[in-house]
Amino acid sequence: MKRASSCMFSLALACGGGGGSTTADTGTTTDATSTDATGTTTETGTTSETGTADTSTSTAPTTTSDTTTTGTPPTGTSTDATTTDATTTTSTTTGAVDPPMSLEDVVDGELELIADGHMFTEGPIWSPEGYLLYSDIPANTIFRWAEGEQASPFINPSGNSNGLAFDLEGRLLAAEHGGRRVSRRVIGEQDAETLVGEFEGQSLNSPNDLAVRSDGTIYFTDPPYGIQPNQQELDFQGVFRIDPQGQLSLVADDFDRPNGIALSPDESLLYVADTNAEHVRVFDVQPDGDAVGGQVFVDLQSDQPGNPDGMAVDSFGDLFVSGGGGVRVVTPAGELLGTIAVPEQVTNCKFGDPDGKALFITAQARVYRIRLKVEGA
Repeated sequence: MKRASSCMFSLALACGGGGGSTTADTGTTTDATSTDATGTTTETGTTSETGTADTSTSTAPTTTSDTTTTGTPPTGTSTDATTTDATTTTSTTTGAVDPPMSLEDVVDGELELIADGHMFTEGPIWSPEGYLLYSDIPANTIFRWAEGEQASPFINPSGNSNGLAFDLEGRLLAAEHGGRRVSRRVIGEQDAETLVGEFEGQSLNSPNDLAVRSDGTIYFTDPPYGIQPNQQELDFQGVFRIDPQGQLSLVADDFDRPNGIALSPDESLLYVADTNAEHVRVFDVQPDGDAVGGQVFVDLQSDQPGNPDGMAVDSFGDLFVSGGGGVRVVTPAGELLGTIAVPEQVTNCKFGDPDGKALFITAQARVYRIRLKVEGA
């Protein structure tokens, strides 16, 4: 069955009150400032002043054909989580048993602001222990957020980490801009070991994002966002593979700015966003973990702020790609279902919550959550 044509899913964000953030009822206010990121540049957009990583507000989603409403969610607002179209109103469901045919089959809740006051957020990852980790790159800090709590510093310094992932033993992997490496640490320990920091005797650029295969293979992207031009030693921006024995190999060297990276649910495909080219490419994963091919999977040009960046995959194989106007939802056939609109430029997204049916979205100084009818792969 062919899926419905794409649409914009506009999360109606009404402006409310002043521009300050609101302190949650529980916990204490934490400062999102930390060690300066000397010589480190963020990927896109502007940074805001550091402040309180707080708030939990939400707004109701409505569908529109051609507009995106932006603004700041009003404090303490919450409305019924229903989706509407021109003819019907459909209550949200608890789950999806068939592949989504439209964006209304995907979204099941309200866009909720869970943290604010950061500098530039990236790399969300949900822990099996029931909490979210994410990076604030310029603040040189990995933050932790859990339901009913405020976001608080978890690891500092973080090596100006960007993308985060867990390996098969539950250790935290980090793509570090400042360290120019992929690092690994046991949760609860400050010191991290270097998995890779060089390729053929030259320093990596600034590892950006990660994907982990079920056999332990780690794929990562290496654009130069985190270094100055005169610091670059490699003459390309690559996609790399670390095999289960720790050996580093090059997957592709013909990207402009490789960025977000994700595996299909069956791990037969590797998706990589090329930010400057405004598209996502796809590689065929071989039994030994090597990835070949790399043809364009979907073009995601947009007149809205943001280019393809971090991404996530649901259990049906749909891609959720950070990009113009919010999070673009793309079917395994490369068909755009629509855009989950977000008021700031989105940098990354990952599935989480205990049931895996929430999408956590990093967007410059903020972090959002939205409940979905689909679960992460």
